[in-house]
Formats: sequence, structure tokens, C-alpha cells
Amino acid sequence: MNKTILEKNVSTFKEDPRYKQCNKEALYGVILGIANMIWWYVLGYGLGSKPVEEYTYILGFPSWFFYSCILGAVVFIALTFIIVDKGFKNMPLDRMTEEEAEVYERQHNKEGA
Repeated sequence: MNKTILEKNVSTFKEDPRYKQCNKEALYGVILGIANMIWWYVLGYGLGSKPVEEYTYILGFPSWFFYSCILGAVVFIALTFIIVDKGFKNMPLDRMTEEEAEVYERQHNKEGA
């Protein structure tokens, strides 16, 4: 392959400005998933490691199950709604021209500042 063509392609490549927001949203999802696993593990195994005779019950469920599975589901569903509402942005996903990308960057740089 001709080196000058390759250099030209590298120098003229412009990354889609929406990738930055998409990466941020993906990171939110990963953090939320890891936090959910930690919650579930700590409460499930932490409270559930006692002898069965010492269990306390909430609404007929052992406390370890109630806190790790039932309350955890409610908390993380609520957190998901909050994160989507506050951290995600509505943006078009169809192909952009270079001019549209520049306008998009200008608009979102003003909002972020």
C-alpha cells in the first residue's frame, strides 16, 4: 500500500463526536453493574453466612435474601432510571456529515461548559 495514501487517511480521519458520550454512557452501565454485584455479594453472603437458626425475616424472606435480592433490585432499578435521566443524552444515531459533526461538537461543548 502506498504510504502517502495511508498518511493522508490518518491525517484526515475525524472520529464521530458522539463516541465520547457513548463511552461515558457505557461506563455508567458497567459501574452500575459492578455496584449491583458488590451489593448482592456483600449482603447475600455477609448476612447469609450465619446459622439458619439465627436468621431474621422480613416479609417472610430471610433478611439476607430480602436486602440482597429484593431491596437491591428496587434500588438499582431506581438508580438506572436516575442515571438514564441525568447522564444519558438524546442524540441521532444516523450517519453525520463533517459539517453536522462540527455543529454537534459546538452545541455540546457550549452545554458542557
